[in-house]
Amino acid sequence: MKKWLGAAIALGTALAVSACGSGSGGPASTPTTSQGAPGGGGDAASASPLASDGSGTVDPAAWAKWGLRPLLPAPAAPADRPIRLTKTGKVPVFSNVPVPASDKIVFITLDDGAEKDPRFVQLMQDLRIPVTMFLTEDIIKNDYGYFKPLQALGDSIQNHTVSHPPMNTIPLAAQKRQVCEDQSTLTTEYGTAPFLFRPPFGAGAYTTSLNQAVQACGPRAIVLWKETMQITGLQYQTADKKLRPGDIILAHFRGPSELKGETMVAMFVNLVKRIEEQGFTVARLDDYIQPPTG
Repeated sequence: MKKWLGAAIALGTALAVSACGSGSGGPASTPTTSQGAPGGGGDAASASPLASDGSGTVDPAAWAKWGLRPLLPAPAAPADRPIRLTKTGKVPVFSNVPVPASDKIVFITLDDGAEKDPRFVQLMQDLRIPVTMFLTEDIIKNDYGYFKPLQALGDSIQNHTVSHPPMNTIPLAAQKRQVCEDQSTLTTEYGTAPFLFRPPFGAGAYTTSLNQAVQACGPRAIVLWKETMQITGLQYQTADKKLRPGDIILAHFRGPSELKGETMVAMFVNLVKRIEEQGFTVARLDDYIQPPTG
C-alpha cells in the first residue's frame, strides 16, 4: 500500500502538470492588528477574527496553537455563483473558479483518505479552514467515521472512484463501475450524493468516455487543480510560481510513511503558510458552485 501511495503521488503530480492550465498571483499582504497581532487593541470582535470561511470567530490563540497567524476572512460568496451545473448533458471540467482579481482566494481540496490522523480533525475543528474532500472507497472503508466530523464542519465529500485507477487505462464499463459504486457508497455513508468527481492522477479528465461515465453516475462536474501541495511547499503549473485568484489546490490525506516522516498536520500547516505568504485566504469551493436543483 505504501509503495502504491508513493507512486500515486508521483504519477498524479506529473499528470496534473500536463493536464491542467495556468494562472497568476500577487504580492503578499501583512495581517492587521485586528487579526490578533501582538499589542493590537480593539474590542472582542477584533481580538477574535473570523474563520477564513466567515462562519464565525476563531480565537487567535487557536491559530497560535498550530503555529499559524489568522488567515484573512474570505469575501462573502457571490449570490450568483460563477460555476453553474446542469442536471443533464456533458459535464464541465475545471481547475479554477472565475472570481474577481481583487478576491485573493484559493480553494483547498484533499484526496483519497489514506491518512486518518485525529490531530488533523482537531486542527480543522479549531480553525475551520474550509476544504473539499474527494474520497476513494477502498481507502476509506476501514474507517468511514473518521471523515464525519470534517463533514459536520461543512466540508463536503465528493467522488474519487472505488480503487483509484488511472481512468484512461480502463474501458467505459469499468469506469462506470468505479464512479457509480463510489457514488453509491459515499451517498449511503454520508447522507449526501456527491456532485463533483475527481479522476485519480487527473487521468482521462477530458476524454469522452470518462465524461459519459460521470454523467451516468450522478456527479455533474470533473474537478482538477492548479497547484499540488508537497511536504513543505507547493508545486506550480506556472513558471512564475504564484497563486492566482480562484485557484484550486490539490493536497492529500498523507502521513509520515509518505511524507518522509512528517505528519499530515505539519503538511497542512505548511500549506496554509504558503497561501498566506502570497496574501491569499481560503474559501469554500461549494459556495462558488451552483449544483443542479429540482
